[in-house]
Amino acid sequence: MNQRDLADIKRRLNPDKRNPSLILGCYVDHIGNPITSFELPVGMLNEQENEKYMSVFRKVLSGQIGQSLMPIAYPAEEDDLLLRVRSTALKDDASVQELFGKLIDGIRAEHPDLQSVEEAQKADNWLVLLMYDDMDVRKRDVNGETDPDNSDRAFSYILCAVCPVKQEKSALRYDPADSLFHDRVPEWTAGTPSLGFLFPLYEAGAADVNTILFYTKDSNDSHESFLKAAFNLDAVMPAAEQTENFQTLLAQSLGAECSLDVVQEMHGMVSELIAGQGKDDEPLMLSKQDVARVLTDGGVSPERVEAFQDGFDATFGAGAVLPAVNIVEPKQFKVELPSVSIKVDPKQADLLETRVIDGRSYLLIPIDGDISVNGQPVFAKQ
Repeated sequence: MNQRDLADIKRRLNPDKRNPSLILGCYVDHIGNPITSFELPVGMLNEQENEKYMSVFRKVLSGQIGQSLMPIAYPAEEDDLLLRVRSTALKDDASVQELFGKLIDGIRAEHPDLQSVEEAQKADNWLVLLMYDDMDVRKRDVNGETDPDNSDRAFSYILCAVCPVKQEKSALRYDPADSLFHDRVPEWTAGTPSLGFLFPLYEAGAADVNTILFYTKDSNDSHESFLKAAFNLDAVMPAAEQTENFQTLLAQSLGAECSLDVVQEMHGMVSELIAGQGKDDEPLMLSKQDVARVLTDGGVSPERVEAFQDGFDATFGAGAVLPAVNIVEPKQFKVELPSVSIKVDPKQADLLETRVIDGRSYLLIPIDGDISVNGQPVFAKQ
């Protein structure tokens, strides 16, 4: 799935068009006990409410694929629950309630019983939203532009959002009836989704019913307990953990050869590959062989490159590939020392160098242009 595929679906969630016709909701307390459920025909919503609901579902399709959006293998069987819910367009109550039940099981697994009354009083409730949509897939010309008058297939999908519902603090509220301020009863307000999913995966106008596109607001959180309880799926290693493990592996396997020059080379080459990606391209994935070639080009010895490849298999699994955006951050090049932190324009990162002078290591930065300290212009000492 690429960014253009995502954009095709997000355009469906324009409140002005009212493409999705039905939203179902289930509201549960902090440990998953049902409070209420509801059905909302989109055509009956006023403009403001429609926008609020559509913004929630658009959020589930936001972010980078490989970071906040993770494709997860979902080997669907012929009578799988998600397939049934999708094929019946949320109109089979038994299937919908079964799905809500599994999602609530996931919430319970992530948020077990709290130990004290005070913790329970401060805990979030949860709003689970389901939406169904069926869209015509427009043909594209040789330039990739859609033909609004021609379609050759349809794509139907369900979109789920799980939102924390927080209780506001008590406050004084102005009442124009008597021109006085009175105590306001704390209300429960739904926040942006902490997780959600699209099923099936949408790729080049076709449905991949063996994959879920899973959304997490926090790229550090894979929601392992939720996925196992709700769908019996193993979570993908979170993006932040992939980055940390890769950096640790690089330092340990390369040892003293993990120099500034090598890291600069890797950052520059991978960033260039990412920049060359188009909207129609799949997210760039790198194997251990891809990284090994970059390390070799950067002057790393064959022994250290081999050690990296062995460590890659042990860390991520044999045959694993990593999203390139989890290996380098193209828009950032930050050098950190125990007492100093320096941010450099990635395009100028090659200006940095390390050098040993009189037996002491230095990080050298050429001065090119004006210098300021906390906004104060200063001059280099002559």
